[in-house]
Formats: sequence, structure tokens, C-alpha cells
Amino acid sequence: MARKLDALVIGAGVAGLYQLWQLRRDGLDVHGVEAGTDVGGTWYWNRYPGAKFDSESYIYQYLFDEALYKDWTWSERFPAQPEIERWMHYVADRLDLRRDFSFATKVTRAEYSEETGRWRVETDTGETYDTQFLIGCTGMLSAPLENRFEGQGSFAGTILHTARYPKEGLDLEGKRVGVIGIGATGIQVIQTIAPAVGSLKVFVRTPQYVLPMKNPKYGPGEAQGYKARFDELKGTLPGTFTGFEYDFVHKWADLTPAERRAVMEEIHADGSLKLWIASFAELFFDEAVSAEISAFVRGKMEARLKDPRLIDILVPKPGDYGFGTHRVPLETNYLEVYLQPNVEAVPVRDNPIARIVPEGVELADGTVHALDVIIMAVGFDAGTGALARIDISGRDGMTLAGEWAKDIRTTLGMQKHGFPNLFMTGAPLAPSAALCNMTTCLQQQTEWITGCIRHLRETGATVIEPTAAGEDAWVQHHDEVANATLIAKTNSWYTGSNVAGKPRRVLSYTGGVGAYRQKCREVAEKGYEGFALGRAPAAAEAAE
Repeated sequence: MARKLDALVIGAGVAGLYQLWQLRRDGLDVHGVEAGTDVGGTWYWNRYPGAKFDSESYIYQYLFDEALYKDWTWSERFPAQPEIERWMHYVADRLDLRRDFSFATKVTRAEYSEETGRWRVETDTGETYDTQFLIGCTGMLSAPLENRFEGQGSFAGTILHTARYPKEGLDLEGKRVGVIGIGATGIQVIQTIAPAVGSLKVFVRTPQYVLPMKNPKYGPGEAQGYKARFDELKGTLPGTFTGFEYDFVHKWADLTPAERRAVMEEIHADGSLKLWIASFAELFFDEAVSAEISAFVRGKMEARLKDPRLIDILVPKPGDYGFGTHRVPLETNYLEVYLQPNVEAVPVRDNPIARIVPEGVELADGTVHALDVIIMAVGFDAGTGALARIDISGRDGMTLAGEWAKDIRTTLGMQKHGFPNLFMTGAPLAPSAALCNMTTCLQQQTEWITGCIRHLRETGATVIEPTAAGEDAWVQHHDEVANATLIAKTNSWYTGSNVAGKPRRVLSYTGGVGAYRQKCREVAEKGYEGFALGRAPAAAEAAE
């Protein structure tokens, strides 16, 4: 017998916790399912060495409750995973959320009934649900690309993806360790484990622009200072370009070359992501500006590395791609790690990894690098992956995985034509897919979903779905904005190019968090323009 619900939430991360709390507050019979054994979302799964914020701690918080915000105190500007996980537990306990979640439970199938306007949801534990609304809070980076190389199962040592790092950790002391991938995650791992391992080989394909992190500790004075800014942050974060506390204030053309350099020096010294998302907006659109800022960052990296061979392997070259068109990592002495005698950068752009063998990693030229542990920081099927890996069937036999395999389309990044009453957060074509301080965007999306469901209940409608024309309009607007940027011209997970066969489209809305928020507000104020609201046949018949 399926359990009947008003709403089922998939995921117990930042979005899922707040979404469930809102719907429960509104009087809905709502339940959540979570594949992990506790709350946390990305901060449950990503417990690899060095995992930490690169959003400032005091902005990566819920802003709907002042006491909830102020009663938690962070220890530093960019805390590590254990502290972040404790914060998530604090939120769950404070709001009494665990009682409404089934943990260690994975949704395997969801099928929509046009007759009833409801979803039947199956799980791997045998629990089934009959729910009016299905809300996927599954995360934008939560579908790891685990099977990347031939022969992984043959490796005689330990091999794992960073997003599946064991809770108990690994003993790496004195071991021969290999790390594949130098994105934001790989960099955090590399800089953290290098002092402890016997030897470390880093397999480098695509060099990354990096920014140094400054991470001061917080005492009572610092904590009091950021808590006093609660009203300011609540008012400003939702309207900035990326949901951070800072925004673009300089215009490239208004400054002399010397003034531009001074601005870049000052912002670079801040030790945050500010150079990327609050220096010059032109770096996303103007190739000449991009080239100059990219050269500035390369110069900073080269001055730290000094070694010409390491510079050749680890620093992007002019013409590779521009600073900021990939995800920009923050790091702490990451480049200096390669100056240690136990660390080797192994270039694999022109001599790629051919396979994993029992001894370690074999390259195309036949070279075998012998290892005891392989840590794969090889990324995710971003945006679409988590939901597409669930067998979700909508109207007329459509499957979500099938539709996204043809073309990655959504409406506002929160619904998909052909899948009534299915909502999603962190999905493609919204800022939360990549370009946002996640708590800022996920709060906004869950609040919009809550308001939409409230509107349906107040008006007597039982079903909502984007119209084909409404979806076309959003996709067209999204593409017009995205294709004007240099991001669209760059191969990265931002465009899905890290997954073979994935349709190419900029996954994140690039018009800015504030602009997106305003568009969502306008849709709601116009009675959910671009959406079809109605009553399922069974609901209409019951009402007569």
C-alpha cells in the first residue's frame, strides 16, 4: 500500500531541508527521502580531505530566521566539511526535521498519472508513495562520474571518487597516492594530503586558474560583527549577480590601465572569489578584457611556481580559455605543493590515461605509474545527472532522462514541460546550476515552489505544468543571455562537455541572481504566466 502524501521531497541538503520545513509549516502532509544516512546533502557525501566552503560562512546560511542565523557561530571565514556538517545537523535539530525523513532510502522510479494528477514513487527499500507534488532537491553536483576508465575494477589497491570518500577516512600515511583531476575538489585534496603521503602523483589534463584563499579564524568579535549584518545581508544577497555579498562595481572602460591593475591587485589580495565574480563584468563578455585579467592571474601563479616545467603543466596558456569561464578554485598553498620532493605533476593532455591496471595508472604511451591509492576527482554529471538517474516518467510516455538526452530544457530551472507537478531545485537553466552562492539561490527556489503550491491550493487547481510555448520562451531567453558570454565558448562541466554525448548548453542562467529572482517574481504575479494550471480528471470528477 502506497503512503499518500501532498508532497514528497527528494534530498536532505540545503534545499530539501528548507523545502520540507516550508511545506510542513503550510499544513501539507509532506515527507522526505534521502539516500544518505543523515542530513547534509553535498556536505554529507563530500567528506574528502580538505573539503570546505569557498563561499564565506556567514553568507552560506539560511536567512529566513534571524535566531537560527545568529545562534550558530562559525570558527573561520571558510570552514571545513566537519563543521559544515555540524551546522546542517544544527538546522535539522532546531527545526525538528529528521522525523519527516526516511534516510538510507533512494528513489528508483516515479511515474505520473494523468488521470489522478499524482505521482507514484518507488524506492529501493520497498517504500512507495502516492503524492500530488514531487520535488527534486537532489543537488547540482551530486551524480559522480565514477566509471571513467577501463580496468578500474582490476586495481589492486583502493580506488574511489571524492564524492564517495568513506566516513572513517583513509590511512594515506606513507602511501603511493595518485589524484586524477585538478578542479576545485582535486585541488583541495592535493593541498591537504601532500604532507602526509609517501608520494603523490597528480594527473593533470586541463590547467586551472586558481586564486589564493585567505581564511582568518573568527573570535567573538568577528562573530558579533557578521551577525550584526543579518538585515543587511538578507536585503542585499538576493539581488547581487551571484548571491554573494559583493558585486560588480567597476567598469573596465572607465579606468586607466594603472587603475585597473590597482583594482585587480586589491581584489586578488582579498583571498576570496571576488576577482571572479565582483571585479569586472566584462571578463565574461569581452575577449580583450578576459585576456588581460587572465594574464594577470597567470602572472600571479607563475611567480609562485618559478619552475618552467611546472608552469607549462599547471598554468593555463593564452588561448586555452579565459579566467572565469571555468569554475574558479580557491586554494591554500596548492601550487607550492608541487615544489615538494614527494609530489610529481604528470601531464596527461597529450599522453592521456589509457586504463587502470592492477599496479596503478597506465598512460597511452605504455608508462605505468605504480600506486597504492587512486583518488578520482573527476567531477559530476552536473545539473541533470541526479534526477536523470531516477526513472522518471511524465505524460505521454516521456522520460526525464530521455528528454534531457535529446535537449537540456526546463522552465525557470524549476519545472519541465511534460512533467506536471514535478518541481526541481539546482537544475539546469537557473543560476543555482553553477553561478550562485547556493544557499541564496536554493532558498529563493524553494520559496517560489512553496508559493506556487500555495497558489494552487488557494485557487482549487491540482496540476501545474509549463506550456510548450512557455518553456520555449524561457529556453530562448536563457540561450540569448548565455551565448553572449565566453562561458558558452569554453569546454567545461558548465556546458556539459565533461560527459560524453551530453547535449551542449550552458547549464546555469547567466543573467544574474537578482535578475532571475525578478523574473520568477513576475511569473508568479502574472498568475504563473507560461504555465498551465488545471484539475486532473479524477480531481475534477470528485469535486462535482
